Amino acid sequence: MLSETLLRQLSKSMSAAPCASTESEACRDDSAALTLKFVAITAILVAGITGIAIPLVGKKRSFLGTDSNLFVAAKAFAAGVILATGFVHMLPDGSSNLTNPCLPEYPWSKFPFSGFVTMFAALMTLVADFAGTQFYERKQENKKKSGLSDKLGRDGSLDSVSESGVLPVDRVGVNGSKDGNHKAFFGDEEGGGIHIVGMHAHATSHQGHSHPPRDVDKAREGLVVDVSTSNHDDFGHGHGHGHSIRFGRGDDESAGRHAVVSQVLELGIISHSVIIGISLGVSHSPCAIRPLITALSFHQFFEGFALGGCISQAQFKTLSTVVMACFFALTNPVAIAVGIGIASFYNPESPRALIIEGILDCVSAGILVYMSLVDLIAADFLSRRMRCNVRLQIVSYFGLFLGATLMSLLAIWS
Repeated sequence: MLSETLLRQLSKSMSAAPCASTESEACRDDSAALTLKFVAITAILVAGITGIAIPLVGKKRSFLGTDSNLFVAAKAFAAGVILATGFVHMLPDGSSNLTNPCLPEYPWSKFPFSGFVTMFAALMTLVADFAGTQFYERKQENKKKSGLSDKLGRDGSLDSVSESGVLPVDRVGVNGSKDGNHKAFFGDEEGGGIHIVGMHAHATSHQGHSHPPRDVDKAREGLVVDVSTSNHDDFGHGHGHGHSIRFGRGDDESAGRHAVVSQVLELGIISHSVIIGISLGVSHSPCAIRPLITALSFHQFFEGFALGGCISQAQFKTLSTVVMACFFALTNPVAIAVGIGIASFYNPESPRALIIEGILDCVSAGILVYMSLVDLIAADFLSRRMRCNVRLQIVSYFGLFLGATLMSLLAIWS
């Protein structure tokens, strides 16, 4: 008896039969709707290309580069747009679809599926974020180890580095002398050197001579110190050094982190672009399509800007960058074209369509909310750069709230 009831409810949930139409018959005009759909394809395509191209092309310009204050402030605005897209647009749409009266009362009205799916999507995004970051870090670590062993093994002086990143104390004398006199070792407590462990460098005790304050400060901050370019008179040495030793994993790890962020963010953006594009494509109402053109162009531009910034910071190869940019820019227009093709037989008000769209809306909401809060907003607003620049804080917070507010207001028309 229970199994029969479950099968009956499942059959009703998966039905493609029409349930109800939310479009006003008075506003239905297939010819005008088709014209507006082609306008939407063009406008959204141009907005997407422009948005994602600005940070990718402008990274070579000082005022548009990813390290400029203008870029940080604009990225904060884009993060507000993405956050509002998840909370104000995707989540309510998903909740509305999954609680639609056309769906069977059991189980859709007995459990808050929209919140559950959104939460689960955010948690899975965390897992994907963590796993992807681990993968890139290990990849960079292995590449660095193999490259380092090749470089350091040529002169026989530095042929191995332990997995912890500490140079053995019996290795290179950086002054290049063969008799071993006046050697300064990295990792030598008595020789007065610097431990380099992972990304952090710590100044150790010095006996007989001292390092310049600027190099010690760099070491404490985890920055690379190039011994070959230091002023060795400050060390108490009057002779030249024969080796240049440079260690630093910060850039590689940062690039790997941005690679993961850009890929997961693109997944969230693409999933809701498909849903919105198909919904617009199957619509027969010019009254519904007109406001969507402006809303989608606006948020496609700023989503593209945020995604382009992450891709630019990830330092992908040119081919990978172009593929990701094109994939983002083309997804929504292609989805609209697909919607136009299936408009004659696809019913967005059928129980099956409501469930599929509702679940995908909630998944997109979970991904976008997580990515905007954790990888875009927190990553920038909790950084040392932001904490040390009051003007940048003010402009960035203003941009964040402005972007979230404007995107939220667009929900009135879309």
